[in-house]
Amino acid sequence: MAYKILIVDDEPDLESLIRQKFRRHVREGRFEFTFAQNGQDALDKLDADKDIDLVLSDINMPVMDGLTLLARLEGIDRLLKAVIVSAYGDMENIRIAMNRVAFDFITKPIDFQDLEITIDKTIRTITELKQAEQERAELLSLQQELSVAARIQLSILPRDFPAFPDRTEFDVFAQIHPAKQVGGDLYDFFLLDENRLGIVIGDVSGKGVPAAIFMAVTRTLLRATALQDLSAGSCLEYINSVLVGQSDSAMFVTVFYAILDLRNGELEYAVGGHNPPYLFAPDNVRMLPVVAGLIVGVMGDADYETQRIRLQPGEGILLYTDGITEAENAAGEFFDEQGLEAWLRRSESLPLSELVGGLVNEVRQFAGEHPQADDLTALAVRYLG
Repeated sequence: MAYKILIVDDEPDLESLIRQKFRRHVREGRFEFTFAQNGQDALDKLDADKDIDLVLSDINMPVMDGLTLLARLEGIDRLLKAVIVSAYGDMENIRIAMNRVAFDFITKPIDFQDLEITIDKTIRTITELKQAEQERAELLSLQQELSVAARIQLSILPRDFPAFPDRTEFDVFAQIHPAKQVGGDLYDFFLLDENRLGIVIGDVSGKGVPAAIFMAVTRTLLRATALQDLSAGSCLEYINSVLVGQSDSAMFVTVFYAILDLRNGELEYAVGGHNPPYLFAPDNVRMLPVVAGLIVGVMGDADYETQRIRLQPGEGILLYTDGITEAENAAGEFFDEQGLEAWLRRSESLPLSELVGGLVNEVRQFAGEHPQADDLTALAVRYLG
């Protein structure tokens, strides 16, 4: 693509000299020249052609001189570079021009070899600035798209609480704080029927858009499979087989899936490589016993054992991702399971919104100014009987 150069000079012979000296550049499609007789004429041509990249202007001209033109160029909202032309001894005007928007200057009589070098140098700068502007625009566009993606991602997770205001047998609350605009953690809860509540938490490998897409696929697949009335273990086995067959080999997800029977507190659950949840009750905080199966999405014939316990009225379980326990402070210390247990022992009787929200705040206070490296996600369910 030819670079458009506007030559502003009232000397009648300059146009023919320029066209003669740069005829090869014009023929090869490198340069395209436009000519103006004075500053006002130049402004009119700039207004008519938005693709002009470079202005090469004399200082002394009728109607509007080069310095006035430079002052007017400062108000033009586009990428444009100006090179000033003046007599060798006219240093005062050259300094004024350089203090305005002039990128460079050449002196009269014009040395066309020097002019070519100056034009090439200016065009390289223009090219670099255009590339930087394009990259900036692409980055802004990407940031806008990521913001939209983040809103879409969070919108597919239940975020309205109380989630089931008409149900008195249980309470549920969850929070997620992505480390980036979009993340790979997921949680969900849903009624399988009038008497059973499905509960899930997961953590996709990696971060960013690929993890977010894999998270959305996993969440949708798990909910659809769970509604087929499978056991917890069978549900994970089916999801695993689908993800292994369709996902990138570098992507996988850890999952804890449970079914709470609201009639008697029986909790049926299966684990796909995920952190064991905690059971909490008055004066009783302990890790839920689990037989951990393989992470989901790696090996097609993996087995996931269905386990069962019974919650008593007032007991609950806390599900979390490793962003909670592996949160790090400036000293290199981890919040770890001890910090989580200590919070639960202090807070097990609180409403779930305060228990979960307080845990996330506790982790963030522990980390302080240290950057959040992973998503923070926690979900708690309390059986009320």
